[in-house]
Amino acid sequence: MRDSAEDLIGPMATRRARKKKEHPLSMRLPEADIAIIDRAASVRGRSRTDFVREAAVRAAEEVLMERVLVRMSPSGFNAFVKALAEPAIAPPEMLDLLGRPAPWEVGDSRK
Repeated sequence: MRDSAEDLIGPMATRRARKKKEHPLSMRLPEADIAIIDRAASVRGRSRTDFVREAAVRAAEEVLMERVLVRMSPSGFNAFVKALAEPAIAPPEMLDLLGRPAPWEVGDSRK
């Protein structure tokens, strides 16, 4: 006798799986907007829906992150302010990278 999905993964999981996870979103956009979205989606190898969903979610996350409140203890805040006030020390790896010629400068005779 075969076990049901509920027997294998539990009743709560099967109820969640039965719920619709996608919600439609409809927009009216000018033809020029659709054209640029389609072009960009094509460059990324994505469907229009995937491209717009990803862009909208990314924009929403950026907006929400602007409102994130950072909490820290008074001693943590003092250490943070002290670190900001001290002169910056460039990591050796960054100095090495900045000392290299850019890929488009390699073999450039104008130096």
